[in-house]
Amino acid sequence: MSDLTINAKRLRNDVETLAEIGRGADNGIYRPSFSDADMQARAWLKEQIEGAGLDFYQDGAANIHARYQVNNSIASVMTGSHIDSVPGGGHLDGALGVLTGLECIRCIKESGLSIKRPLEAIAFTDEEGRFGGILGSNAICGNLTAELIQSAQDLNGISLLEAMARHGLLAMDALDASRQADTMHAFVELHIEQGPVLERQKIQLGAVDAIAGLFKWSVKLGGVAAHAGATPMTMRQDAFSGLAEFSTTLNSVLEKHGSSRSVATIGRVTLSPGAANVVPNQAEFSLDVRDTDENVLNNLAKAMKKELSEIADRLDLTFEYDILSEIKPVLCSEKIISLIENNAKQLGITNHRMASGAAHDTQIMAGKTQAGLIFIPSKDGCSHSPNEWSDWADIENGANVLLKTLYQLANE
Repeated sequence: MSDLTINAKRLRNDVETLAEIGRGADNGIYRPSFSDADMQARAWLKEQIEGAGLDFYQDGAANIHARYQVNNSIASVMTGSHIDSVPGGGHLDGALGVLTGLECIRCIKESGLSIKRPLEAIAFTDEEGRFGGILGSNAICGNLTAELIQSAQDLNGISLLEAMARHGLLAMDALDASRQADTMHAFVELHIEQGPVLERQKIQLGAVDAIAGLFKWSVKLGGVAAHAGATPMTMRQDAFSGLAEFSTTLNSVLEKHGSSRSVATIGRVTLSPGAANVVPNQAEFSLDVRDTDENVLNNLAKAMKKELSEIADRLDLTFEYDILSEIKPVLCSEKIISLIENNAKQLGITNHRMASGAAHDTQIMAGKTQAGLIFIPSKDGCSHSPNEWSDWADIENGANVLLKTLYQLANE
C-alpha cells in the first residue's frame, strides 16, 4: 500500500470540469439542489462513475453512490460530500469531497489490491439547505419523516415535492433511502476547512475530532417608537440600545460560560420602524451560538437568556425569542482520527487535531457509524464565495491521506 497514490492530474481535471457547471458571471457556482445546473452536474457525475467501471446507484433521496465490489451482506466503507452549492458559492465546498472519494475508489480498483469490504463514494442531496439542509445524509440515517418531506420548501415557496417531481423523482421515496447501521462500517469525508486556522498556523491537514453543535435563535427586543429629536435620551425605550449593549457582552458571556471552542454571532438585524428620525420600537436579530460540548451549549443558552432578560429589564424593554434550530455536537471516531494522523505522518504531512465549527454530512453519519473528517487549508479562510481556493498541493495531500485511510478501513 505504500505506493498507493491518487492520480492528481485526473482529480484536478474532474474538479475543474465540475466547476464549470453552474458557474455564474461573477465566477461563483450556482447549483442549488434540483436546479437545472444540479441535474447537469449529476448527469456528468454519473458518466464519470460508469466510465470508471464502478456501479452507479441512486437511492430514493437522489443520493448518488459510486460503488465498488458491492456486497449487501458486508458493511461498506463510505466517503463523500455534496455537489450542490449555495448561490454564488465556491467550486471546492462539497464537490471536492465527492470527487476525491470517487478518485480514491478508482485508484483502489485500478491498483488491483484486494479489499474485504465494499467501497462507496456518495454525493449527498441538498447539503447546503435549499430545502432545509443535509437532506441526503439524514435520509440514509433514517432521520426523515413524511411530514418533513411534505413541508420542505425553498425561499421562493417551491416545495421539495415539486422540485423533485420536475425531474421525474418522488420526494417521498427519500424515506426508502434509510439504511441499517450494520450496512455501514465507516464514513470518512474530505472537506476544505472553510476557515483560517490551518493556513495561518501553516499546517497542511486537520484531523477533526469534533463537529460543533449549535442553537440558533430569532430574538426580539421591544421598546417604544418616539421622535428622534423631541425625546430626551433618558426618556427613551430604545430597542436598538438593548441590542447594542447585548452585542458588547457576547465575549464576556463566552469567557464565563463557554470554552475555547465557543463562538457566538449576531448575523442579521432588523430595526422597526426603520426610519432615520424615529427611535426604534423593535430590534429583531439572529443569534447563532456553537460549541463542541453539549453541556457547554446548554450553559451558554441559559447565560444568553439571562443576559438578555437583565438588559431588557434595565432598559424597560420586552424580550422574547424563538428557537430556529438546535443541533447536537458530535465526536468523530478516535480510531479514524488516529488513522488519519498516522497516514499524514507517514506521508510527511503536518497535521493537528481541530474542531469543525460548520455542519457537514459527517455530523449526521456519525450518528449511525464510526466517522471521520479531514480538513485541508482554505486560502484566507474563504468559503461560500467565488474567492474560495485551496492549493493543489494541499488537495493532493488530503486526497492521499483519505485514500490510505479508506483502504485500511476496507481491510478491517
